[in-house]
Amino acid sequence: MTSFSSLAAISRPPPSSVARASFPARSVSVPRTRFRVNCSYAEAGVSDDSKSATIDVVADVKTERVVVLGGSGFVGSAICKAAVSKGIEVVSLSRSGRPTYPGSWVDQVTWASGDVFYANWDEVLVGATAVVSTLGGFGSEEQMQRINGEANVVAVNAAKDFGVPKYVLISVHDYNLPPFLLSSGYFTGKRKAESEVLSKYPNAGVVLRPGFIYGKRRIDGIEIPLDFIGEPLERILQAVENFTKPLSSLPASDIFLAPPVSVDDVALAVINAVSDDDVFGIFTIEQIKEAAAKVKV
Repeated sequence: MTSFSSLAAISRPPPSSVARASFPARSVSVPRTRFRVNCSYAEAGVSDDSKSATIDVVADVKTERVVVLGGSGFVGSAICKAAVSKGIEVVSLSRSGRPTYPGSWVDQVTWASGDVFYANWDEVLVGATAVVSTLGGFGSEEQMQRINGEANVVAVNAAKDFGVPKYVLISVHDYNLPPFLLSSGYFTGKRKAESEVLSKYPNAGVVLRPGFIYGKRRIDGIEIPLDFIGEPLERILQAVENFTKPLSSLPASDIFLAPPVSVDDVALAVINAVSDDDVFGIFTIEQIKEAAAKVKV
């Protein structure tokens, strides 16, 4: 499921001494790098003493700066790592702040500790070209509505008010569940967040709906190799896909038939989304894998 570890990132508000942030409506210019290229050429047959022409080319190159909400979690850390590997500037906002596990990429991320309900967005979002949210988790109905829905709504509106041009949300596959199960706080919160993203960013909002996400997940300093289960299961389900398709219309069938997704594929699909201005809308499991393949080295 989607980013279970992010529950700790926003499960409860900080002490009352922390002031609630205001969201000033303002537009932030996207940082760009300008460079000049001088090109010289001479036509064939021109004498040696002829002067070659010089062409001055001025190009604008957009510098990506991505803010990852819940960046120290399972999915969030994979996104941060992938972004750094692509030369993207990364800022992470989570309750736990900088992770304790090793990795050279960790030093290349700006880690901020805080709660989205009380965040100082003026500092977090300055210069951002995209926000990626991995916020979500389980708990009581009230907690799931707050974590999966309300927290994301606050973040989407902060990003929009601040003029951030793109927003990416890690949501969840619906598993073809019957309506009474989809009415739980987990799914209704996620769908509320999706609706906010797509309404505030109709041509630049991206919603990824993975199913079970596998990879090496760290919990309390212990690494749990979920890929030992997820990777072979993904291959098996892909191999028998033609035989299982007729069963996909059965209620809740995707609990068993929806293929798992590598956390690295989710991260690369995010990179594809933040790097391509033409990418927006809802992405299914298969579309997530296709998007990841576009940016794999």
